[in-house]
Amino acid sequence: MGFQDTPEQWRVTASATPFRGKKTSVRADDVEMPDGTVAHRDYQVHPGSVAVLALDDEGRVLVLRQYRHPVRHKLWEIPAGLLDVPGENPLHAAQRELYEEAHVKAEDWRVLTDIYTSPGGSDEAVRIFLARDISEAEGERFEVAEEEADMELARVPLQDLVRKVLAGDLHNSCLVVGVLSLAAVLAGDGVDSLRPADAPWPARPFES
Repeated sequence: MGFQDTPEQWRVTASATPFRGKKTSVRADDVEMPDGTVAHRDYQVHPGSVAVLALDDEGRVLVLRQYRHPVRHKLWEIPAGLLDVPGENPLHAAQRELYEEAHVKAEDWRVLTDIYTSPGGSDEAVRIFLARDISEAEGERFEVAEEEADMELARVPLQDLVRKVLAGDLHNSCLVVGVLSLAAVLAGDGVDSLRPADAPWPARPFES
């Protein structure tokens, strides 16, 4: 089997959805434990997300700063967004988010890493892509609204971001995981060792 996460599903004896929001909902499950007892678990049901670590020719990462109301912070992040359609190809979603949030396109795409953001309280799965050979996108800029209307964009050297993550100055999960993953890749087997952009994603299956 090797050292890896494996799928498993314990028996659910009862389930309800006490809240349904615009994009996510809350599910309440009664789950049978290995000792036969039943425990109650509330968690967020999430469609899944994609994020993009876009690296330019000077080794800088494209980042944006956005207000996040639940944590009452403006966070530096990498472009990211929801999988809006069930079964949507995550690469297409990532390309869309990079265009909409940064008006940038990329020629080289790889899967950097896949994560569950908070598996104790949410089923959200995120695929983080590495995008290289980036350039300005053609056409009109996407019209932003709400929190995105106040967004700032910057390009920051990868190693500066690594230092800021380790100093506790940057907290967005996709940025943290993406930056440290890329630093490990560049110090190890190199970008060519990464999975292709259309690699299977069991957490959110899709058709190519």
